[in-house]
Amino acid sequence: MASKRINKELKDLQKDPPVSCSAGPVADDIFHWQATIMGPADSPFAGGVFLVAIHFPPDYPFKPPKVSFQTKVFHPNINSNGSICLDILKEQWSPALTISKVLLSICSLLTDPNPEDPLVPEIAHMFKTDRAKYETTAHSWTQKYAMN
Repeated sequence: MASKRINKELKDLQKDPPVSCSAGPVADDIFHWQATIMGPADSPFAGGVFLVAIHFPPDYPFKPPKVSFQTKVFHPNINSNGSICLDILKEQWSPALTISKVLLSICSLLTDPNPEDPLVPEIAHMFKTDRAKYETTAHSWTQKYAMN
């Protein structure tokens, strides 16, 4: 059941890829994907290319995929292990969601962080109290880790 659904999403993604994202299986493992997210132009992540690992559980789509950044990113909702604090990857997950929608949500999280539900409180505090410093730091991390 899961592999059938994952294969369908892969076909849909290839037919109609979301803006600034791409994703597909690593080698022949349909349950393990690599995604690429382009830093949104109107964010301090602009110009960066962020690699994201996606692991589908055996009971997908009834359980959310595990999605994590492999590229270091300075963001209140993404920690140093690459974990992402995003409601649709946790309690707001629904089988109606697709990887395409998940990737778009991550893109919009890059543009609009949620400092009220941070994974990294120090970065959220900086975001709320010194936006310029946050943007400068996020931009320099993007240059250092997400640009070749």
